[in-house]
Amino acid sequence: MAAATIVHDTSEAVELCAAHGLYLKPVARMSISVALPPLKPPGKAISNWEVMERLKAMVAQPPFSALRIAKSTMDFIRFEGELEHRGLVRAALARLDGKTIKLSGWADSLRVRAAEFKLDFPSRHDWDSFFRDARDMDEALPGERPDTIHLEGLPCRWFAPRDAPAPERPSEQVLARVFQKFGAIRHVDIPMLDPYREEMTGRNFHTFSFGGHLNFEAYVQYREYAGFIQAMSALRGMKLMFKGDDGKAVACNIKVSFDSTKHLSDASIRKRQLERQKLQELERQREEQKRREKEAEERQEKAQAQEQRRLQEEVRLEERKLLLAQRNLHSLRLVAELLSRAKAARLREQERREQRQRQEQRQRRRQQEDAAQCPRDAQCLRTPSVSGTSAVPGVLSVSKMASIVTQNPRDAAECPQVPLAVGVPEMRPSVREEPGTAANQPPPPPESPIRLTDVPGDLPAVSEADGQMDAAGDSMASPQDPDYLLLGQLAHGFMASQERERERERERGDGAG
Repeated sequence: MAAATIVHDTSEAVELCAAHGLYLKPVARMSISVALPPLKPPGKAISNWEVMERLKAMVAQPPFSALRIAKSTMDFIRFEGELEHRGLVRAALARLDGKTIKLSGWADSLRVRAAEFKLDFPSRHDWDSFFRDARDMDEALPGERPDTIHLEGLPCRWFAPRDAPAPERPSEQVLARVFQKFGAIRHVDIPMLDPYREEMTGRNFHTFSFGGHLNFEAYVQYREYAGFIQAMSALRGMKLMFKGDDGKAVACNIKVSFDSTKHLSDASIRKRQLERQKLQELERQREEQKRREKEAEERQEKAQAQEQRRLQEEVRLEERKLLLAQRNLHSLRLVAELLSRAKAARLREQERREQRQRQEQRQRRRQQEDAAQCPRDAQCLRTPSVSGTSAVPGVLSVSKMASIVTQNPRDAAECPQVPLAVGVPEMRPSVREEPGTAANQPPPPPESPIRLTDVPGDLPAVSEADGQMDAAGDSMASPQDPDYLLLGQLAHGFMASQERERERERERGDGAG
């Protein structure tokens, strides 16, 4: 349908339904044809826009309210123009019909033909002959006779309730209220309101106009034939106009025809109801199927979530087990290390204990040996008294013995206190005897003194010269001298300490091996 146009002059408007601001306005339309020249230079074309501007300039006042191209061919261009009033059509036809247009760049002029537009509207003869000749029609039944008007190009906003939340949806009540002016209405139908109608008929009942308004089609069935006749007569040569509360008016062309498809017959209504019920059942089944699919999907998602949680729990448990195993392994390694250290400490303690035991055994053995050696040393050290001051070769003098002992006084201190003397006979207590007794008898032969060869090897050797020096410078001590006895004891202790030192050296060598 044609785009809605603004109406500046509403004096010719006829009221249709003032409550909804709907009016009928006469159509002031004319058809203009412009003949094109038969021969056109190559590469040149005629501009439709330039032709349209020349036509508007020829009409001048009053201007076209709308001018559009209806058809364009190689021979002519056909325009459809609308004016504000029907009375202006004759004046416009006089300015256009039979005139010529001169275009820039073209030598030939274009001839213009104009005539009043022939409306595409059925006449009474058309519907009477149709229903009379139709063999599948019964004029006694509603919907199978001329009682239904088919309207196309109705704007949705104009037939929507004023307080409706969705103004783009028309209302059947508003449609019936608007067209009941011509007679009692039996039934109305707006196919776009039925969600199953497109599936039932395979048609799209939503149409758009060039102005961007959403249009719809509708069927209005009157109870009486008179109402149908009156409505068709009122809508002939008219277009629908809407006047808002602000006084501005807009008009659009609508297409009006009689219904020849038995759309609102009882049989068609029942058929649509059955199909609607089937579609509703199918829709319920689809919704049920969607619901089951959704529930199955939710169960699957829930199962997947549970499986994911289970896997995460298993992973967490495995990680926990791994952590515990690592801790146990670390604990075992720590216990093993502690046990090895304790074992090493126990072994070291045992070795030290065994070493102490060995040392104690060796010490006891040495003590026993020393205890057994001391009487023998004492026996060996007993020597006969020496008379005179001459030095005896190989016999230690008191000064020499003192020099040896002073080299290690610690060992001399460890010497057991036994009555021994070096090169001195056994000491006897001095007893005063009467003359003529055994005391006045000559002394027994002297025992062999200790020679230098009887002294241990680690003692310093005493040479003959040392003995002579002792004899010359330091006379031999008297066997009865107490200092001489003390020196003998010190010499014995020195030899015993030297023996112990050698024993210690051997033990240290064994321990290092």
